[in-house]
Amino acid sequence: MMTKPLVALVGRPNVGKSTLFNRLVGERLAVVDDVPGTTRDRLIAEAEWTGVVFDVVDTGGIDPREISKEGGAPLSIGSADFIEQIRTQAEIAIREADAVLFVTEVENSVTPADREVAQILRRSQTERDGQPYPPILLVVNKCDTVARDAEAYAFYELGMGEPHPVSAQHGTGTGDLLDALLAVLPPAPTTEEEDESVKIAIVGKPNAGKSTLLNRLVGEERAIVSPIAGTTRDAIDTHMTFDDIPITLIDTAGIRKRGKIDPGVEKYSVLRAHRAIQRADVVLLVVDAEQGITEQDTHIAGFIQDAWKSAVIIVNKWDALKKDSFTMNTFTQQVRQQLNFFDFVPVLFISAKTGQRTEQVLPTALQVNEQRMRQVATSAVNQVLRDAQDRHQAPTKGTRQLKIYYGTQVRTAPPTFLLFCNDPSLAHFTYIRFIENQFREKFTFLGTPLRFVFKARRED
Repeated sequence: MMTKPLVALVGRPNVGKSTLFNRLVGERLAVVDDVPGTTRDRLIAEAEWTGVVFDVVDTGGIDPREISKEGGAPLSIGSADFIEQIRTQAEIAIREADAVLFVTEVENSVTPADREVAQILRRSQTERDGQPYPPILLVVNKCDTVARDAEAYAFYELGMGEPHPVSAQHGTGTGDLLDALLAVLPPAPTTEEEDESVKIAIVGKPNAGKSTLLNRLVGEERAIVSPIAGTTRDAIDTHMTFDDIPITLIDTAGIRKRGKIDPGVEKYSVLRAHRAIQRADVVLLVVDAEQGITEQDTHIAGFIQDAWKSAVIIVNKWDALKKDSFTMNTFTQQVRQQLNFFDFVPVLFISAKTGQRTEQVLPTALQVNEQRMRQVATSAVNQVLRDAQDRHQAPTKGTRQLKIYYGTQVRTAPPTFLLFCNDPSLAHFTYIRFIENQFREKFTFLGTPLRFVFKARRED
């Protein structure tokens, strides 16, 4: 699967990275505040400029006031520990991103922290095809006047090339910045590598048992297993064959609750988990049975839903619970209530530690992948649509009523249906959900999302 280029925003606190992030992606997704260090978790979103689509990650600055040794005094901007935190963040950005926007701001001119970040970024670059990689663009934010545009050129002293003056708040200069960014992004490959394996990502909160499950599935110790939450830092690919089907298992770092992600390495672990979900065909969402469905489980399920990926919910550590004949049904009801948008996703109760029911995981994931690739005949699609409209009155607006004339499946992974109608604006969310339920009742589509696209067409 072709992955989109990734652009990382890097810089000291309070230079406007979150504001620039919101400007680039066109939505107010990042929390913006004048207090340095407001960004508490990493945000990733899709951006588009002149037809080129790429992902942007907002890193959040490192606040020296929050970094202290065992409750001691806060560290100064020039302290060794603070510089190490900056170095960690910048070096991982270099490794993960296809381009880096090094964000500074004009109001305080060039600071010692800016110089440190510039030095770290410069030293961490490698070469690709004779050029420094990844490319780094120097952004000077808060340039909202002509005079400040002129002041931006003082940032040449950082040795990071031409400064790009912008005002993220007002949008000034961001078009020129995006033009410059697209000029250095790697071109999309003309052909994708042939990889016919089914890609299965294992995601969940830290210490939910993801690495233990991976080791159980492959039958050997491929990932480090530790009771300390957050041991796995990278997304690890393991290639195997199951029932003559090639599989790539992607083990990821745990995704912590929003606001509880440490600066540096762990924040980028979240980035890797996001990218793993993007790469996957099927995602195994591992839930800790002892904790039940938490807010963060719902949050991660939302990531999977937003990416239109198929899924299986894995309730792990089932052996640790005291159970009676009703426990499994009660837990299933809890899952269905709290993850109500995942009501089509199968739920497995396992113990990765003891191996209890782990033999069901891969067969279920492969069954879900088959449903993801399912193609329905056009005649069957239209029979379901006719039955649905007979069973439930279509929504109306004023004197107009939605009429669906014809439908066909236009793609798989996930199954996507194009429905021709009189007016797409009449297709209310609740009616689309009703139609989806009719398709699931007829064809199951276990564990896979369904897409319905409405297109206007005259009745004749």
